[in-house]
Amino acid sequence: MFPRFLPATFLILWCSVPGLAAPPSAGPHVWELQELEFRAARQYVNPYVDVELWVDLKGPGFSHRVYGFWDGGDIFRVRVVAMAPGKWTWTSGSNQTADRGLNGKSGAFTAHEWTEEEKRENPNRRGFLRATPNGHALEYADGTPFFLLGDTWLGAATWRLPFIGTGRPVAQNYEPAPGITFEEAVAWRQRQGFNSVSMIAAFPTWASDQYPATYADRQGVFYRNAWEEFGVVVDGKAPTAKAMHDERGYRPFQIVPDHEGLPDFDRIIPEYFQSVDRKMQYLSEQGFVPLLETVRRDAGPPWKAYFQFDESFSRFVQYMAARYGAWNFIFSEIHFDIYLPGLSLTADEFNQALNYHFRRFGPMPFGQPVTSLSDHSTYTTFGHGDKAPWITLHSTGNKPRDHGIYEAIETLFRLTPPYPALDLEPYFTGWLHPNNVVAGEQPAPDSDRDNYFSRAQMYGCVLSGGLAGHVHGTAAYDVTTSSEPPGARPYFWQALRYKSGGYMQWLAKFVLSEGPRYRDLLLASDDLAPRKATGSREDGLDGWAFLMRTKEKDFALLYFENGAQRAQSTGWTPNAAYRFSWYDPRTGEWQAAVTLTADGNGQMQLPPFPGKVDKSDTDWAAKIVAAPH
Repeated sequence: MFPRFLPATFLILWCSVPGLAAPPSAGPHVWELQELEFRAARQYVNPYVDVELWVDLKGPGFSHRVYGFWDGGDIFRVRVVAMAPGKWTWTSGSNQTADRGLNGKSGAFTAHEWTEEEKRENPNRRGFLRATPNGHALEYADGTPFFLLGDTWLGAATWRLPFIGTGRPVAQNYEPAPGITFEEAVAWRQRQGFNSVSMIAAFPTWASDQYPATYADRQGVFYRNAWEEFGVVVDGKAPTAKAMHDERGYRPFQIVPDHEGLPDFDRIIPEYFQSVDRKMQYLSEQGFVPLLETVRRDAGPPWKAYFQFDESFSRFVQYMAARYGAWNFIFSEIHFDIYLPGLSLTADEFNQALNYHFRRFGPMPFGQPVTSLSDHSTYTTFGHGDKAPWITLHSTGNKPRDHGIYEAIETLFRLTPPYPALDLEPYFTGWLHPNNVVAGEQPAPDSDRDNYFSRAQMYGCVLSGGLAGHVHGTAAYDVTTSSEPPGARPYFWQALRYKSGGYMQWLAKFVLSEGPRYRDLLLASDDLAPRKATGSREDGLDGWAFLMRTKEKDFALLYFENGAQRAQSTGWTPNAAYRFSWYDPRTGEWQAAVTLTADGNGQMQLPPFPGKVDKSDTDWAAKIVAAPH
């Protein structure tokens, strides 16, 4: 599955993709990870800090410096992809100019195109994600639409969701159960139409140790603000943190001796990230485009207190970019879910370090989208354009998980220049927590109301301008395993079985029902009357209606929450005929279309809801297209 590391200097390796219906055509291929391995001729006290390695890569329409990374011992690697068929050449260099193992090496390879059948078998062969020409959505490099359907697996890069690596296929009738593996979880979500998962790559300060989940050292510097380890209490009072090592027990950084659990943020442990490699490769083979985050915000205070933060954090961001930058993924450079004084650095402090990294290394060499999880909106948290040049994909997240988030998404949609946008942390099905309450209501996990809140945010976020896709909120984001005591969040296998996850495939079917035309939709909810039902709450998820429509007024998508009122709609082509179809977001079924005609002012009365009622007793989506002449 993952390319073996050959014991030779500057060999190029390419990834085959086993287990497919047809064998891949002769490689290497475009958009396929190629790995160059180098062995240093000199010894270094701290190779992670002391050595910068790169290759200058040239190919059809491409000339860029691609940085490498240290992978333990005397081994350094550079991972590249060919972005077009043809001959590609590379020449190595480093900041250690006297090291003959790293400098002056060169090579070439010829990249071949995938066949159309091979592209259908794995859409990642269509190329890495990029913004659509209008800036509002995502597409593969060949122009094929990509509508993200993601899930929140924040702890899955660790031992908590073990990668087995046997190569055996997952049974087609598999359902999540205790002891679930990484491969089984991917297969389950793949059957439900998902094409992405969100993971935090590293939790440097987290371990089930002698310290509480949240604690400070003797100097008052907080080392972590972690998710608690259920059932494990220290000092007879507070729970310790969740353990976040890999399947073999490795942690991402060395620990400074006699310093109360402080990671040495300038001494990385490559073996940990080799474990993450295997999961990233497997996701790629399954056609997934993961959203991979560097670290959670609570790693910031000790990092800044005891290290040169801008330089050190930038080094780690670049290590991640180099190590994972030859896969099709979305790079989240910080998981900034909330600012809590003392338990996180400020958004400005993180932004300063990330801008430092951008000035030093530039954008991703192969163009993958870059974003961040934020406490509200990447725009309000970090900025847009020159204020945060590292961001190329905007997002909302964490709060509020109700109507209040839609204005933030609409603001992102209206930015100039436009960037694609999506919600990374909407309502979390099954999460019994004050941050997951809607209008004072906290439904029972996996109840109809619980699943409805999740579904309402799917459609509300997308039709507020989040045309890049949607990330489903999973209450078991921490990935509590069946070997641990139960706690405030469900077991991971239980949360995967909640009904809300199954609704995501119907969201994609709805949005893509007219092919790529959804990418041209514009905000038009104000052309519904009433937009908000009488008595509907700003902090709720009932009673609102949403509309996006093309500039040509020939295609629109609509969503009506539970309790919404039958609406009139304006802004249509006067006297034009349209076909209107109701869509059930629970089943993915379309109802028979009816013909509507706009009056001379471009106004239409929309039909009653299914059941011939003027106030919905559940949620409905709908589509309007211009009637053929």
